[in-house]
Formats: sequence, C-alpha cells, structure tokens
Amino acid sequence: MHRKLRMRMVGGGTGAFIGAIHRLAAFMDNQIELVCGCFSVDPAISKKSGRLYFLPDERIYETYEEMFEKEAQLPEGERMDFVSIVTPNFVHFTPAMMALANGFHVVLDKPITFTLNEALKLKEKIDETGLTFALTHTYSGYPAVKHAKQMIASGELGEIRKVFVEYPQGWLSTKLEDTGNPQAAWRTDPKRSGKAGAMGDIGTHAHHLAEYITGLKVTEICADLNIFVPNRLLDDDGVALLRFNNGAKGVLMATQIAAGEENALKIRVYGDKGGLEWAQMEPNSLIAKWPNKPTQILRTGTSLNSNIAAHNTRTPGGHPEGYLEAFANIYRNFALTVRAKINNEEPTPEMLDFPGVDDGIRGMQFIDTVVKAGYSNEIKWVKFGE
Repeated sequence: MHRKLRMRMVGGGTGAFIGAIHRLAAFMDNQIELVCGCFSVDPAISKKSGRLYFLPDERIYETYEEMFEKEAQLPEGERMDFVSIVTPNFVHFTPAMMALANGFHVVLDKPITFTLNEALKLKEKIDETGLTFALTHTYSGYPAVKHAKQMIASGELGEIRKVFVEYPQGWLSTKLEDTGNPQAAWRTDPKRSGKAGAMGDIGTHAHHLAEYITGLKVTEICADLNIFVPNRLLDDDGVALLRFNNGAKGVLMATQIAAGEENALKIRVYGDKGGLEWAQMEPNSLIAKWPNKPTQILRTGTSLNSNIAAHNTRTPGGHPEGYLEAFANIYRNFALTVRAKINNEEPTPEMLDFPGVDDGIRGMQFIDTVVKAGYSNEIKWVKFGE
C-alpha cells in the first residue's frame, strides 16, 4: 500500500480541545489524512467544522451511524481505513463497536469506555475482527518514558520496590462547570464522565504510566477520594496506596484542586540498584539515581539512545519534543502497524508499542477499584478489578 491511511473522526469539531490535538498528532508524520467525519451532535457544527477542514460536503455526516453505513459502501480505494473517536466518555463504546463491525480500525480517547462491562465487550469485538485498536494514553509516548521502561525491563534498577506517581492539576479549584466551560461540565457530570472524576480523568493516566514504565501490575488498592468543591458530583481529589504483583508498594495521587498547578504529572521508581525520575513538564530529561555513582540526567536525542527511545525521537538533542510529539508517536506506531498488516507484513516491536484494549480494561478496573476503596466507610485493601 503506497498511500496515506484515511482517517475519519467522531467528535472534534470547532472549539473542541482534544479534537485539534488528535489532528495535529495524526498528521505530524505524513502517514494519515482526514477524509470524512461527524464532528458534533449538532449537524450545523459538524458541517461547519468539516468545511473548515476542507472536506467535501458529501463526506461530512450528521450522525456517526450514517457515516459508518455510507463509508462501508464506498469502494476500497475511497472509504476510510480507521476512525478516531474524540468524544466524552459516554460516547466511546457505541461508535467504536460500530466501526469494528463495519471493518474499520479504531483510535479512541481514554478512558476506553463508560463502564468496565463495555470495555470487555469491546475487547471481544476486537479479538473477533482482528482489527487494530489504539488508546491514547499520551504520556507513554514520550521517548524518556520509553527509555525508562527499557531500563527497568533490562534490570538496570534491579528488583522494583517503590513507585510514586503524582498528577496534580489546579484548573477545577473552583466550580468551573457552572460557568459554561464545556470541558469542566462533562468531566464533572457522572452521566457523561462515569463514576469517577479526577481519578477517571487523570488518575487513569497516572495508573497507566506506573504500570507501563515498571512492567508490573497493581493487585490491590487502598484509597481515599474527596470532593472539595461544594456541590460537585464527582471526586476532584484522591490518593491511593498500591500493591504490585512483585511485592512492590506504591503511592498514587491525583487532584484537580491543587490551585496554581498546571499539569504536573511526575513519576519516581526505585529498585534495589537505583532509581528513576521523570516529570511531564520537563519531558526531555530522565533522571537516573545510583547509590554508588553520580546522578545522571539522560536527555532525549542524545543520551536517551535505546532502540525504543530512538524510534520515537524526531529531532536532535536540544530540540525539545513534547506533548504533541508524544501524542503523535501513538498515531504513528498505530499507522505503521495497520500499514504492515495491510501489506501482510509482521509489525515490529517498535511499531506495536502503543496502548491497546488491555490497557483500557486495566484503566476501567482501576476506576472501579479506586472508587470502591475510596468511598468505603472503613480503611481497607480492595483487590484490583474486584
């Protein structure tokens, strides 16, 4: 196949924050083009958005149901290859299932679905169809994060003992959802966001990062969830103690009421031979700490030179790569995997390094477990996914 992959979008119309990010990321490596979409539940906004994206009117749809039906009827040389779904959580499952049923690959925002049961059904459909699915856990796309994962997998830190992962934001310190802010409105609405607020929105990122970097799995959680802003319906703050499958212990903090904080995701991992530290707001530096030699600052493009980091690095050292590039790494690896499969080739491990449906299921299990533990009337450990 010697052409770009053809993408369509569900959601992501004008004024939508994450839709624009998805498009920038998808187009960065010249692997993907936007060919159609249903960009809003409002047909007028969908039409306006599609025209701004230079799409022909016949490829701008009023509903995603219409789009899947009509795109599936187009000749193979014209119809879309995959769909990018960039909607609030409660509009993830149905369009994803419909895409798979019509033979289209899927890229989906996290968390994967509204409920764990939906996530399990989605996995069944993916297994049945053999189609490629990617979940946009963005922070796993950074070269420094991938290098950290490889260092731990190779045993450089020894046996992992302790994991600290924190994700403080401050944008919901006030009741922003009452001011007309659409992002705040749906994220604090249990009918659209699900059973968790901060833990569902950013706690899932922290949980995924901890499991991705260490290669370990959380087995039990003890948690405390809070609602600090009066009359808010979902948690805006929380902390969880974690037990991992190798005996390691961890602490996860996620809050959206840390006034003045921006997007301060940070992780520290300690083994019996050394430790690692990475912060999302200084993403090109990975700090390695050793008991018997000086601390190292490893930098993207120079000393972060493992195969997996190099594959996901675009620029020479000293040219910062950030959020958009990390996001784009998920799209590029997804696209390379789809292209390899279309060409009846075996995708390389580097291509296959993007979050998938199993990561999504783990995320939903994390939400269920942390909510069960966090709102318990007693302090207790809850088995993961129970």
